[in-house]
Amino acid sequence: MNAKKIIFPGIAMIAVCYTLGRYSFGLFLPEISASLSLSTTDAGWISSVMYIAYCLALLTAPFLIHKWGHYQVIRLSGISVVVGIAGVALAPNTLILTISLFFAGLSTGWISPALGNAASTELPVADRDRGNVWINSGTSFGMVLSGPIALLFTEYWRLSYGLFAIIALITLYWNSKNIPHRHPIASATTKDQHQFQLFQPHSLALCVGSLLIGSSSAIYWTFSRSFLTVEQGLSYTTAIWFWIVMGISGMIAGSSGKWINRLGLSASYRLGMFMMSIGIIVLIIPSVGFNFASAILFGISFIFLSCICIVWSTRVYTKQPSMGISLSFLMIGAGQFVGALIAGNVIDLFSYSVGFVIFAGLGLVGLLIKIKTNTTA
Repeated sequence: MNAKKIIFPGIAMIAVCYTLGRYSFGLFLPEISASLSLSTTDAGWISSVMYIAYCLALLTAPFLIHKWGHYQVIRLSGISVVVGIAGVALAPNTLILTISLFFAGLSTGWISPALGNAASTELPVADRDRGNVWINSGTSFGMVLSGPIALLFTEYWRLSYGLFAIIALITLYWNSKNIPHRHPIASATTKDQHQFQLFQPHSLALCVGSLLIGSSSAIYWTFSRSFLTVEQGLSYTTAIWFWIVMGISGMIAGSSGKWINRLGLSASYRLGMFMMSIGIIVLIIPSVGFNFASAILFGISFIFLSCICIVWSTRVYTKQPSMGISLSFLMIGAGQFVGALIAGNVIDLFSYSVGFVIFAGLGLVGLLIKIKTNTTA
């Protein structure tokens, strides 16, 4: 089938679920907190709820895809994020806000395995890696979209989320029209049961590598903007542009499929971890130029690494790609959750700069990972 009919709507759905549904909460947090009288503790609990929803969805995604097919799970993700974003726009209190963001969080855990499975089964073999990589870069497209909206409608966060809900609804319709609707073939054979074994040969390296990506990047995702505004005195507008530059840079990683094939998974992973570590440590240099250089390096490398994880997953879990993608992204999420907690304590005990140096060093541990897969593709 025409690859564009899966890749383009897939990019849009990733952008909607991850950036508009999940990450934009951080962009509008000051305004939401002021409007709904949220404390820092409340904001922390809400972020934890989104993470819990993300993990629950990742754990259930392979089984839902096996039972219903990726088409229905993509639709489920779209409905979930529309409900979540619309709920945020209308939320009168903390409870409704939390429930709405829980639905938005569910969409992120379902959509990556579902779209990864769609690309791995619907696209020709020659287009699968490239398709998966481009789809995953949707997060960056979403950052580029949400940043200017945050600049234009900073004081009107409900209006922004209302606009996000309309975009999400259009994206859901687009995916529903383009992604093939195929019913899964039920089977109880030993071969099919083997597909649901959690661990496959060479999956340990995938888990450890994904965990390192999540843990080492956690300090950047959680504290980079705080560090720039608190320690280096960047304005709100400059900090938003920092976010937008990260997104634009991540879009470059959408063309990384050919580089993964050319360099090989192992060399690509090491290159990505090295670039991300350099991006993390460069941030502490007190210069706006170096700050934006850091955003470029981190934006490219993080999306590149998450693309590598998708390709890596599909080559380890050749029979059930959604299982591998779910496991890899679960490890990334777990690493980010634990890494953020540790980073906060390190910053409190020492300083922002010491924290960024330590986590950059953690990223360099990834250079030791040896990658093997169950396919030569």
